[in-house]
Amino acid sequence: MDELWDKILDIGQRILNGGNITRKEAEDLGKCSESDVFLLCSFANKIREKFNGSKVDLCSVINAKSGGCPEDCAFCSQSAHHHTNVKCYPLIDEDKIVETAIKREKAGAKHCDICTSGLGYTGNEKNFKIILNAFRRMKANTNLKLCACLGTLTMDAAQQLADAGVERYNHNLETARSFYPNIVSTHGYDERIDTIRYAKKAGMEVCSGMIMGMGETMNQRIEHAFLLKELDVDAVPLNVLNPVKGTRLENAKPLAPIEIIKTFAIMRFIFPDKNLRFAGGREKNLKSLQPLGFIAGINGMLIGDYLTTEGQAVNKDFQMLNDLNLTY
Repeated sequence: MDELWDKILDIGQRILNGGNITRKEAEDLGKCSESDVFLLCSFANKIREKFNGSKVDLCSVINAKSGGCPEDCAFCSQSAHHHTNVKCYPLIDEDKIVETAIKREKAGAKHCDICTSGLGYTGNEKNFKIILNAFRRMKANTNLKLCACLGTLTMDAAQQLADAGVERYNHNLETARSFYPNIVSTHGYDERIDTIRYAKKAGMEVCSGMIMGMGETMNQRIEHAFLLKELDVDAVPLNVLNPVKGTRLENAKPLAPIEIIKTFAIMRFIFPDKNLRFAGGREKNLKSLQPLGFIAGINGMLIGDYLTTEGQAVNKDFQMLNDLNLTY
């Protein structure tokens, strides 16, 4: 136990001094338990404070096209392979997208993400042109940082989004390459990596993270994190599985809250200067321990409702941040 304690102190101080953690060291930190987890969180909090300050980045998502997706992602309530109670609808009206974005800004969001179900776009689709125009209008009528989550892209589609004012592209790889075949069979891992590279080449930031709690090991979460580090993504959303009845993962065993907090802290050690975001599943999985996510190094948060599930009331999120003396 003392050896692990000393290792946390050594690695934590090295990162605060501008150094890095190795994958083997991160895996060693994954063995932390009991009070060692809180020492880990203490260093993660100092690392977050040094490299990112005390401001929490708030974003909001608009589910602009829901359900009927031909892909078979095991966790997803919008997959046509599953039988869930999720609302299915085609792309919503362009005016409605813009009106919703304006409301989200008034509610406190700094970023707004248009998300659609489906594999992705080549850049020639009618719906894609509608989305582009909605982004142009959002740019003209709000001060929001514009984000998109539209699935896989071609280089042409990525460039069109950037030209329309989209500053960040969200494209989660979901899980480690070694675990991915257990989750998705209808599209490949490299196809998703290509989209990240296209988005960065077009000049957009990339938001790409993970869903934890799907049956992967801690070492696989770390494997995934080091790939994201290699790809130099700008923001890492950390989702925790919220099992939906009717999906393949409806009976997944939930992670212990402390396991989630420990994972957050290790992610901060791996990504000292990146935006680590609280994303889906935090309310159900962490419950009263949500504030510990920020102590473990989180510095961003999705507010409001998620794609197909309800989020915590925004005023409760703001109260939590105020109580932690964090700004937004």
